Amino acid sequence: MIVLVRMRHDPRTRDYVARRTLEGFKTKDILRRFKRFVAREVYHDLSSGFRSRPSVSSAT
Repeated sequence: MIVLVRMRHDPRTRDYVARRTLEGFKTKDILRRFKRFVAREVYHDLSSGFRSRPSVSSAT
């Protein structure tokens, strides 16, 4: 769902799709590559959020 919305509304993604289309890639291939990119981006954002939190020490 993220990929489809970005393909319609995000100018950077639309430029990417246009560039890959001119290079001869089919829509299916572009979607597959972009899904991988989005997955890496989301994973990085989620995992970096956990590392930036201050550690909570247990009070006894």
